[in-house]
Amino acid sequence: MSKNFRGAKISALTALVAASGLIAQGASAQTSESALIQSVTTDPVAEQSARMAQNQIGVSSVSQLTDVKPTDWAYNALQNLTDKYQCVSGYPDNTFRGRNTLTRFEFAAALSKCLDTFSAQIAGGQGDKISKADLATIQKLQDDFSAELKNLSARVDSIEKKTNTLEAQQFSTTTKLEGEAILSLAAGSDGSAPTNATNTQFGYRTRLNLRTSFTGSDLLLTRLQSSNLDGNTGTGIASALGAGNSTRLSYDGYGTGGAANTFDVNRLYYRFLIGDARAYVGPVGATDDIIDPINPLASDSQATISRFGRFNPLLRVGTGGAQQSLFGIDFKLPQGNFQVAYSANNAAAAGTVPGGAGGLFGGSTLIATQLIWKPNTDFNLGIGYGNSYHQTNNLNSGLNQETIVNNTTGAGIAGPIRANTLVGSLLWNLNKSVTFSTWGSYVFADSVNTNASTTFTSWNAALSFPNLFAEGNLGALTFGQPLYRNSVGGVAGTTQTGATLATPYHLEAFYRWRVSKNISITPGVYFVFNPDSNSVNGTATVGVLRTTFSF
Repeated sequence: MSKNFRGAKISALTALVAASGLIAQGASAQTSESALIQSVTTDPVAEQSARMAQNQIGVSSVSQLTDVKPTDWAYNALQNLTDKYQCVSGYPDNTFRGRNTLTRFEFAAALSKCLDTFSAQIAGGQGDKISKADLATIQKLQDDFSAELKNLSARVDSIEKKTNTLEAQQFSTTTKLEGEAILSLAAGSDGSAPTNATNTQFGYRTRLNLRTSFTGSDLLLTRLQSSNLDGNTGTGIASALGAGNSTRLSYDGYGTGGAANTFDVNRLYYRFLIGDARAYVGPVGATDDIIDPINPLASDSQATISRFGRFNPLLRVGTGGAQQSLFGIDFKLPQGNFQVAYSANNAAAAGTVPGGAGGLFGGSTLIATQLIWKPNTDFNLGIGYGNSYHQTNNLNSGLNQETIVNNTTGAGIAGPIRANTLVGSLLWNLNKSVTFSTWGSYVFADSVNTNASTTFTSWNAALSFPNLFAEGNLGALTFGQPLYRNSVGGVAGTTQTGATLATPYHLEAFYRWRVSKNISITPGVYFVFNPDSNSVNGTATVGVLRTTFSF
């Protein structure tokens, strides 16, 4: 059996060596090694050589190849190569694809593979198994393709050197560096006569995330953050408008150091597997690291522009920002998850129990749980509960008025409070272009030292439109009610000093435009009606233009 190749009579062995070079052509997936090779050179020889190494599987018998039949002209030659030399490979779907074309460089790569097999057999004392005819054919092919083989070898050596250099000089073999920078232009008005306070603010927030894995299934997250966007004091847009927490931006707030333009540790926790469950432990974390927000708009850099639009009260009450120590576990269920988190705001502070200033159990603490039902990928339903202790008369959520006040004076009641929080959340992908999400909550707060209690309610509903107008873009509409004193007991009242009680509402719209893989621009606006639950206040309006760079 023979075929014409470059005008010469070539044996079946030669034809099969050529055909064996086809098995990697057209592969779409890249190994990490081939990706690295392509990152250091764009030479066609190197690219073709790398392609020959992709998605190959060894073939021990020609019967494994589903598209090779005994009636094919190359069947016997393939059988000979697999039985005697084991230098034939196939695709993962057990096909050979012998009708594909190949280049001289690809043929040289396939020939090199068979040469390696022959060399191994000779070195192992099995040279007598190689026939003289096959040796003669191989010698001729080596002569005909000597230039390609030499070039191939040189290129591979060069790639190996470059790869070794990259591995020696890279940042870390276990750590991936990610970065994000937000540039924000925000302008607002509180709508309150006679002053109608306004403010325009240009600020930033930048983050560096070090994501380290030691086993491939664990994660050590270290986040460094710096910002000049305060929350409700100093330079905060909310403070300037005099509208309290209800007008805060989603991405405002300093880090744990509490100072502008200073890098500090914003996250530090270790996540690892215990069976199918994910366990978390760390001195600097946040409840949403464990408890799922069940909100497609939760991202403060790529989605909602307001603080209210991110999280329900279960993730806000008792957190005091991201400086709490964190412990928890996320159990995987057949159709969902069961999540448990414990946080302590002042775990590093010295203190005794009870009544101490801090410590793991002596300061403000929160234990939260959530059960999530996921019957399919388009529907998530969550029921959450949290029990929290607050050293001061403040739920510390940053979501509108959140203290227990006296029914006579309207002033806050001194002393610590305890709270029980119930939340129900729903996320429903109506189709590929529309998602509905909502949550509702009750917070039952009681003063520890005084017969006074207050029930706070809050809810939110949103429609989001992924890939609106173009892939990667996102539009959204949100309407909801920030925390509101719904009912009281004991000596507690519903209205703070100087206020006229009114239900607050929040209306928000934004559109994220994905300029490129690494840059997005989000214009948006939100309105807060009766901010601080006070009808004396006008309708606050905040417009935002947020640009996010990520790498």
